[in-house]
Amino acid sequence: MKVIIPGGSGQVGTVLARAFHGDGHEVVVLTRQPNPSTAWRSVHWNASSPGLWTHELDNADAVINLAGRSVNCRYHQRNREQIKQSRVVTTRLIGEAIAAAASPPRVWLQASTATIYSHRFDAANDEATGILGGDEPNAPDTWRFSIDVAKAWEAACDEFSLPSTRVVKLRSAMVMSPDRGGIFDTLLTLVRRGLGGTAGSGEQYISWMHDADFIAAVYWLLGHEDLSGAVNLAAPNPLPNAEFMRELRSAWGTKIGLPATEWMLELGAIFMRTETELVLKSRRVIPGRLLESGFKFQHPDWPAAARDLCHRWRNARS
Repeated sequence: MKVIIPGGSGQVGTVLARAFHGDGHEVVVLTRQPNPSTAWRSVHWNASSPGLWTHELDNADAVINLAGRSVNCRYHQRNREQIKQSRVVTTRLIGEAIAAAASPPRVWLQASTATIYSHRFDAANDEATGILGGDEPNAPDTWRFSIDVAKAWEAACDEFSLPSTRVVKLRSAMVMSPDRGGIFDTLLTLVRRGLGGTAGSGEQYISWMHDADFIAAVYWLLGHEDLSGAVNLAAPNPLPNAEFMRELRSAWGTKIGLPATEWMLELGAIFMRTETELVLKSRRVIPGRLLESGFKFQHPDWPAAARDLCHRWRNARS
């Protein structure tokens, strides 16, 4: 199988590229800065216009578009424009390239985000009954911006009618892997420094997905012709922040974790050049369509998943 991964040089892209290459598939990552040291091929693109990279899509089996500027930054006007445009422009670019291909890929997996759903505590969001966000009372402007980006991202994908290519929108939660620089590495760093306590009230839900299940789910979506449209990629058991962090501390083997109030998080976010939305918004998302289609999770519960990830983190650095 030939798999094209635009924007595949980040943490999630590397997780997928490594897995596909390890299974013997041909992997091509489209990136602004090709890395000759990777085991798979990297091809240059500028992420804004057609070029020689479009030939890679001919006779490819799948495109998994992950391109988009990182949201781990302050949401001032320039960053907002770059975050939104980097997603909308690259999505349209991929759609146009698929439409123009002589032999287009049979499936296009397009990145989206579980952040598209409403901030809520009362019930989980699945694809059928979940409430899209943006209308929550008293929601900060930064939260509304993120939802606007998510909706525009998916709308750009929906602009295309591709009779030979099945399209799936990946509403992904945080993918947990032991790789350096990923979200798990960041959270574990807080725990290791004694700072991994409850954030804010601790009642906000965290949706997550173990990297092994993420890889397996992507394979599942590639192979199941009946699945198209929006699909939630998240473990079936999201949990409140306080419990999530407590289980991570337990998995690491420490009981100490200093809590952080909202004003402390706001101050820290300024110094770290990020936004508190990433830890304070309640993301309670469940994978309804995956479960209905028969997908089985290897790591459905956070305590066991956290122990596995901590073990692998230690082994990778020993």
